Amino acid sequence: MCNPNLTYTLFSNTELFHDEDDDGDSGTAYFNLDMAGTRLQRAERIGDASLPDTFQTNELLYYERFKAYQDYMLGDCKTSEVKAFTADYLEKVLEPCDWQAQWCTDVFDVLVEVVDVNYKELKAQVKLVVPLQCETRGCELTEEAMNTLLEATLQKVPLQELRVVFDESGDFDQTALALEHLRFFYKHIWRQWDDEDEDDDFDYFVRCVEPRLRLFYDILEDRVPAGLVAEYYSLLARCSQKFQEFSSLRNGISSDSESELDNVSMVEGLRMYEQMEALKRKLRIMENPLLRYVLGYKVNSGQQSCRAKGPRASGGRMVHVVSVSTTVSQLQSLMADKLGPKFSGEEFEVQFHSEPLLAVSACYEGDVVIILPGHYNVTSSISIPDSISVEGFGLPDEVVIEKKNKGDSFVESTGANVKISNVKFIQHDAIEGILCVRQGKMEMENCVLQCETTGVIVRTSGHLTMNMCDLYGSKGAGVEIYPGSVCSMVGNGIHHCKEGILIKDFADELDTIPKITMVNNVIHNNEGYGVILVKPTFISFSETLQSQQLGNNCQFVQLDKEEGKDEMKSEGKLQVDVPVIVVDDCSVKEPVSYSSCYVVPPEFTEGNDAIKRELVATSAKKQRLQKSRLKELGVTKADDNLLSQEMFVSIQDNQFRRNGMGSFGTFLY
Repeated sequence: MCNPNLTYTLFSNTELFHDEDDDGDSGTAYFNLDMAGTRLQRAERIGDASLPDTFQTNELLYYERFKAYQDYMLGDCKTSEVKAFTADYLEKVLEPCDWQAQWCTDVFDVLVEVVDVNYKELKAQVKLVVPLQCETRGCELTEEAMNTLLEATLQKVPLQELRVVFDESGDFDQTALALEHLRFFYKHIWRQWDDEDEDDDFDYFVRCVEPRLRLFYDILEDRVPAGLVAEYYSLLARCSQKFQEFSSLRNGISSDSESELDNVSMVEGLRMYEQMEALKRKLRIMENPLLRYVLGYKVNSGQQSCRAKGPRASGGRMVHVVSVSTTVSQLQSLMADKLGPKFSGEEFEVQFHSEPLLAVSACYEGDVVIILPGHYNVTSSISIPDSISVEGFGLPDEVVIEKKNKGDSFVESTGANVKISNVKFIQHDAIEGILCVRQGKMEMENCVLQCETTGVIVRTSGHLTMNMCDLYGSKGAGVEIYPGSVCSMVGNGIHHCKEGILIKDFADELDTIPKITMVNNVIHNNEGYGVILVKPTFISFSETLQSQQLGNNCQFVQLDKEEGKDEMKSEGKLQVDVPVIVVDDCSVKEPVSYSSCYVVPPEFTEGNDAIKRELVATSAKKQRLQKSRLKELGVTKADDNLLSQEMFVSIQDNQFRRNGMGSFGTFLY
């Protein structure tokens, strides 16, 4: 029998599995020591009734697996010690013999009896239970064929393929749990390349097991966008394939050979190794909860549910009026104030809808959606692929669209020119954002965005203009700005979020810094920074100093483009090999009038210059890296348009109040 001390510890109701505050969760109830017999549940078999039931172990909670791996199976072992620690753990908890299990493969499930266990090989020696009890998939198996198969494997089968037959005595609970932990570990945690990890001096559990386990449960509980999940598994498959190709190539190279073929193979092997390391790095970023949040991912998550329809074949345009019910006076106001003055031409027709989602789905390019006052509930994402306008007929608090179902995002915009005004959006359980501008231009004016999980996201190639809006409640950043995007924010309130505005700068030197306009915004009462810039740390110290010097030397004054270049060059404030960066503080010609109503204390506006200096310095680093990359490719005379791309930043008169970490900060990864 197994170690009695470990038996008590594994099933202790004081720490490992039992939670006194638990309200009857089936994942923990069976670990109560007061219960007689087995503490595990039965997994009733669906299909062939000739096979006995097994233990239900695949629905363990996160903290149950976490504690098992941390305290008993792996501890503080290094990567090279994982197999030894695992074998030692199994030797302590597995029954050595005389227990029945189902040997489960892709082709068949068959009942066997375990007669011995080889812990180092992670295999069990088994014999077939007669008469044969078997369920097959797409083939026919006889007792003779199964015995022949077992003889070919020397009667040994992998422990991961065994599922313990249910027994009410409780004698085999630990065996069933141990096999579940082993099976889960090698299916979801362990990677083929972990054995060759160069960081063998570090704790394997902390570095690999914990983040991968957390990611698995985040995906299981719908806390990760579907696009990121798809990209992660795609990268994992590509990395596995690349590792197999690399291993095959490496095994085929003779260590003492100097043939030309082996030399070519070594060069190819180095190339494959670099590709594999790049894939592994991306996987580590996705597995790290913090980096997964601050960096996100650069591909569009998921596919658009609908494509742009373009203009109507007839050439006409439609005004879609949304209302569950309306009064005669409301219709009269609508005709007098909106439809009559703006849409009385012959090319316009009017169509009525009861839901905003139906109206948007019916739109063609150039259509207009007018939403009458009311509270509208939607159950799926609103995708806007065409250039349309969505207007609330009233104040934002009178025109409310609320989404309660889970999903990647609330509103997705890919149209070339989309405008939304006078609408309040209320978000629940969206993973990716209350509004995501994937591409094209989105203009929001006088809207209220009540977030619960994530705020507004401006993807690469997206252009957001956000004026006089109120955004609050995001558990992430209120606004996430990706490289290559354009974002203009004037007169907005961004408050009570984890971070106010998050600007992302990826390690890839081909990513361009976003172009940002921030004027007269009030960013306050956020948990972290008012504005935070995420950027890589691989830039050398000398490059950082040069970039900071460039950022400090750039004059944040109103300059004509060409005059500004000449003046800065003549004053020696710009190095010759660095493209000119002009900070334009007058791109917004009509700033919000309330900025001049009173004098704002300087401590509330000091973050403006800090943000400008950091963005300019970061852009300079990027452009130097672009030039260096071109030189490596043999391009000695680069296209001036490619390397002199100017960055227009208008950041002025913003107020930063009561943000937990301050007005501006940087996150290095």
